[in-house]
Amino acid sequence: MKNPLHYIHKYPSRTKQILGISYDQFLLLVQQAELINQKQLDEVERNKVRINARGGGRKPKLTSEESICLCLFYLRHLPTFEVLGMQFDVSKTEANSTFHYWIKIFRIILPSSLLEEVENQESDLIIVQELLTEFELIVDSMEQPRVRPGDNQEQKQYFSGKKKQHTFKNQIISMPAAKEIVDVVVGMKGPTSDISLFRNQQQKFNSQQSFKGDKAYIGGENISTPHKKPRNGELTAEQKTENQVFSSNRVFVEHMIRVIKIFWVASERFRLHTDIYEQIILTVCGLVRLRIGSLILPPLS
Repeated sequence: MKNPLHYIHKYPSRTKQILGISYDQFLLLVQQAELINQKQLDEVERNKVRINARGGGRKPKLTSEESICLCLFYLRHLPTFEVLGMQFDVSKTEANSTFHYWIKIFRIILPSSLLEEVENQESDLIIVQELLTEFELIVDSMEQPRVRPGDNQEQKQYFSGKKKQHTFKNQIISMPAAKEIVDVVVGMKGPTSDISLFRNQQQKFNSQQSFKGDKAYIGGENISTPHKKPRNGELTAEQKTENQVFSSNRVFVEHMIRVIKIFWVASERFRLHTDIYEQIILTVCGLVRLRIGSLILPPLS
């Protein structure tokens, strides 16, 4: 079975189909991840009381580049860890451990949204919030199937009548033309209404910020929505035309959701432990930002 890393080195143009990001983006991600990993290892070493000399113990079978490729391959294609281990010539246990180790490093490198990227710099956050008021941001939600909870009360809370299964609900706010993920909320209970999610998420923005949403957001403040057909009535021809124009402007957030779902871990039934759902989906959003060019990883000098 061909190792995916060997394949993309031989055919760099295929990297986006194999891993979800381009070959150059993959190489930059490897550089940044190795740097963060080394800093973490050095910190552990400084605080460690040693009995044996450094360098002992079993050597890892995978290089850091192979490990990062393994992690991306899982996010993109969602194989079982048994198959993933076969791809990289390791056991399923090591494949599992490798994935969970590097996904934490990815979260450090790949902020999931514009607001998350600047949230720790208060002055930058205020500037970004002010600049965003020049745009009408687009909001939409998506649901992802999850494993049925074992607890009867919990499973009722996650059962979505719309999807007829147990789901997580995520909500995306994007720039017009899908040029950036502005904010994202993930891991909410499936039956949670879109308008409730939006009202909570809206608090992160300037009070003058305007939004655009579908009919699920009717009744929200500072958000434009399409005309809703009245009960026992019909929309006028003018209203139908306005709805068509509205939909053509709002569809970009659906394009963004489609790109997120290119990573199968964000679209298929979520099989991992639910405690790491947020970490996984936020990482995928960070990878999407890298893929579309809104997140730039600086090359190491």
